[in-house]
Amino acid sequence: MTSKMLEEIRQQPAALDRTLRGELRKFEKLKKTFDAERPRLIILAARGTSDNAAQFARYLLEITTGIPVSLCAPSVFTLYKSPVDLHGTLVVAISQSGESTDTNVVLETARAAGARTAGITNEAESSMARLAEHVFLVRAGREKSVAATKTYTGQMMALYLLAWSLGGGISLDELRRIPEWTEAALKLHPRIAEAAVRYRFMDHAVVVGRGLNYSNAFEFALKMMETCYVVAERFSSADLAHGPIAMVEHGFPAFLFTPAGVTWPGVKTMVERLQALRAEMLLITDASNAEACAMESRSIVLPVKLARKSVAPQELYTPIPYIVPAQMFAACLAEEKGLDPDRPRTLTKVTQTL
Repeated sequence: MTSKMLEEIRQQPAALDRTLRGELRKFEKLKKTFDAERPRLIILAARGTSDNAAQFARYLLEITTGIPVSLCAPSVFTLYKSPVDLHGTLVVAISQSGESTDTNVVLETARAAGARTAGITNEAESSMARLAEHVFLVRAGREKSVAATKTYTGQMMALYLLAWSLGGGISLDELRRIPEWTEAALKLHPRIAEAAVRYRFMDHAVVVGRGLNYSNAFEFALKMMETCYVVAERFSSADLAHGPIAMVEHGFPAFLFTPAGVTWPGVKTMVERLQALRAEMLLITDASNAEACAMESRSIVLPVKLARKSVAPQELYTPIPYIVPAQMFAACLAEEKGLDPDRPRTLTKVTQTL
């Protein structure tokens, strides 16, 4: 029986297309606002998978717009109730359900303080949708599996549009191709299901990504933790080298996102070090990176060329297509372990914290 998680993973091309088409007009309106008054700082507030989307946005927005971005510590607002100078700031809250209590407190406090606010959510009738000055919908349809998949990539699409509205040099034509590339990633399911069998008894791992795919390392690890009960540590290739690599030994599972572009030389060095340690590696890459495709026999290779030499950075549009094989791997591994990824123990779909 196919899990709801896997069904929802397969719904992503259509959901991404709906989000892009359905929300573009709102972002066009917001772009006019930003053309007149650009924020001096962007603060992103989120929890869980949405926080991983925020991590992606931090890299995306700073790289493409040059505006400093901070990931919010909600406790500053909810527990310490500290006054924060938000003058000239854009505060963006991200939540699948729109009912994350602490995220909404940040949003409400920011708006009262005079900050410009935006909310990105999958629920049009949520508390977040009522609180935010600008509301953008992830048009993913109701997500039934506890493990978030299509809402994560939908949030990423909305964040690309936010970068575009801030003058970030994002190509709408390239965004329109992301559903197509995601569809190509879905065709890798037989290869991924086969790979997952080898990791049936895995109980610990490291996941490595850098730059725009750093957030995907967090999200892949989260998916394995919540659906497969694997203790998955997440690192950039640089951070792994600064100490944690000492835990890697023969057969230690390591998963790496390896796009072509500026992050590849550093990640390549890490792959070579892990090979020397005889780690059990699985690379996620695409046809643009011939070196990565040739380096590891168990690579998962997207059958498309995603590197764009005409833009900086080259891997600008890789994060959404790259997370799809990782999501499928987690769903397949859960099945191999005899677990239900739709109903992880002790978890519910909406988590409320202060």
